[in-house]
Amino acid sequence: MSTNPAEAAAASLGLPSKLLRHGPVSSVAEAAQAQGVEVRDLVKTLVVRRADDDYVFVLVPGDRSISWPKLRALLGVNRLSMPDAATAKAATGYERGTITPFGASTAWPVIADSRTEGRTINLGAGERGVGLQVPADEAVRALGGTFADVTDDAV
Repeated sequence: MSTNPAEAAAASLGLPSKLLRHGPVSSVAEAAQAQGVEVRDLVKTLVVRRADDDYVFVLVPGDRSISWPKLRALLGVNRLSMPDAATAKAATGYERGTITPFGASTAWPVIADSRTEGRTINLGAGERGVGLQVPADEAVRALGGTFADVTDDAV
């Protein structure tokens, strides 16, 4: 049995996954290179606050950025924000840069950018220098998430 919480959580959902240990990196591009994938397949898990103690996980391809207008329209809200590092850790159990919906302390809703649909993606795995490779469609389905166009080209 895995000692990695994200890998164990994926396995408990019956999801095929591969743990990739690569050591320290300082950017999305470095992480993608270390994991042997395209930047677009290295997917950032962003914690977005809808209200006090109400968050969503947004899965954003590494070569894109979150589109606040698109996400607000999808969620039907006028205001969204990103919590500071301490609040994100308290909400998920993971430090920024390692956050993943797999094994998070609370099962917040998951919204994956539609560009990840049909792809194999690499997410954070709850610890530095480690990635979790999963089939996006199966992962989003296992997490009860949805796909939507919620990003723009990175600036």
